[in-house]
Amino acid sequence: MTTDSTSIKNNHLPPSLVSNLQSVLAARRGGGGGGGGEDGGEGDAKTSEEEPQTPPSSSSAAEEAGDGSKKPVVLVTNGDGIGSPGLAALVEALVRGGQCDVHVCAPELDKSASGHSVTVRETVAVTSAEFNGATAFEVSGTPADCVSLALSGAVFSWSRPALVVSGINRGSNCGHHIFYSGAVAGAREALLCGVPSLAISLNWRKDESQESDFKDAVEVCLPLIQAAIRDIEKGLFPKSCLLSIEIPTPPSTNKGVKLTRQSLWRSSPSWQVVSANRHPSAGQFMSMHQSLGVQLAQLGRDASAAGAARRISAQRKNVEIESVAVAGKPEKKEVVKKYFRLEFLEKEREELDEDLDFRALENGFIAVTPLHLNLHAGSEIQASVSEWLASALTGGGDAP
Repeated sequence: MTTDSTSIKNNHLPPSLVSNLQSVLAARRGGGGGGGGEDGGEGDAKTSEEEPQTPPSSSSAAEEAGDGSKKPVVLVTNGDGIGSPGLAALVEALVRGGQCDVHVCAPELDKSASGHSVTVRETVAVTSAEFNGATAFEVSGTPADCVSLALSGAVFSWSRPALVVSGINRGSNCGHHIFYSGAVAGAREALLCGVPSLAISLNWRKDESQESDFKDAVEVCLPLIQAAIRDIEKGLFPKSCLLSIEIPTPPSTNKGVKLTRQSLWRSSPSWQVVSANRHPSAGQFMSMHQSLGVQLAQLGRDASAAGAARRISAQRKNVEIESVAVAGKPEKKEVVKKYFRLEFLEKEREELDEDLDFRALENGFIAVTPLHLNLHAGSEIQASVSEWLASALTGGGDAP
């Protein structure tokens, strides 16, 4: 297989071991695919003896399963940061399922609404993180940085996982929110690199949702993840698109899965003015200069008198400048600094089509929306995903 040959090349195995592996594979083929004979066992033992250089958890792009087969690699990222409960619930479920080799590369901080931004002209730090059963790293960058870095081969020993899953995001990503979402950007970066991907979001509702909903959300979307892994290996998973999976609240009472289309809906951006004395950096700046003023005052009466004289002079100068400005000939402009905070406000959703993402979500369905890079290929991709989704939900194909 291509995967095996690539793995051998990347690990720079000695020619004698390559020859041994080839003979073992030939013996297995000759034996009708028994794979459990003495030769196969000896080959496996020699392979493990010859590869002590790298940790077992990240030594190759696939991990040995109990039956000797290779488990596909799944890369998990998100937009809410590596400490988010949605990521923890997803990774825990994937590790517990034991059907894939789980690797995590996620932002060290909350990068929600970071869009598809990437870090340039700055150094990005990568630090190992603790996740039971998974190899994990936290990155001082965006979700797109995390996926790009992971797929570069610079962090893990592989450069192409079977699947990238981004989530579970706290909050829906319907309509134009996909352009703001860091979680969707992580999945989109994988798509740009030619790797199948899913972006998963929970429709978080203030004063109603709770952290336990993330575990329920995982249970709801896990069959779709497993079906994706299975059909990617078979070449049946939809190509040229990522799937955005929106889970309603509460997840346990969902009405089923519905294929949807991206709507044009968006929240209304509202920029709120923040006073300087409420802004942390402004308060720190003022406090620093107040302390400096106290220190200057302690220099003596002469310094205080000189400061008072300068203030009076500055006031007179400001009056003169202001009067000149009225005449249309300003000599100097005062620097004005203001502070704002962006908030998104809910607005009336006018689109009535029941097949749109937010409508299905509001009606209690799990909304699955294909998102693609080619805006002119929508109908073809929609049909492809519809066919795959029907097969996945009816249990088509063997279990992964």
